[in-house]
Amino acid sequence: MKKLLIVLIALVSIVNVSNAQTKNAVVTNLSSERFKAIIENDKNGVILDLRTTDEITKKGYIKGAVQLDFLAKDSEKQIDKLDKNKTYYIYCAAGGRSSDCAEYMEKNGFKRVFNLEKGISDWLSKGYPVEKK
Repeated sequence: MKKLLIVLIALVSIVNVSNAQTKNAVVTNLSSERFKAIIENDKNGVILDLRTTDEITKKGYIKGAVQLDFLAKDSEKQIDKLDKNKTYYIYCAAGGRSSDCAEYMEKNGFKRVFNLEKGISDWLSKGYPVEKK
């Protein structure tokens, strides 16, 4: 009986920690569908395109996005200048850079970051609109 009680307490503790981490999550990974729906309804959020100028020229960009080339030498300095209390919607080509950027933003005090999981590649495969320069 004592062992069962200890196991039960351990499981409850794990669930509580897991729930607390989920509730306080800074970064949320979103599918293209969810990302699109959310940015359409958030007029105050900032959409960041983390790709290079060449990538943006070739594939286009999500309407309203601001470029912040995450491969640039000063990208972290650019990110550090952003308002940490705003909501950011970030994406790259396939999700790698945006995942790295999201991790950096979380470690550096940003409050809300939404990451387009599979990048603009998935967005385009769904036929969602892009702007061209």
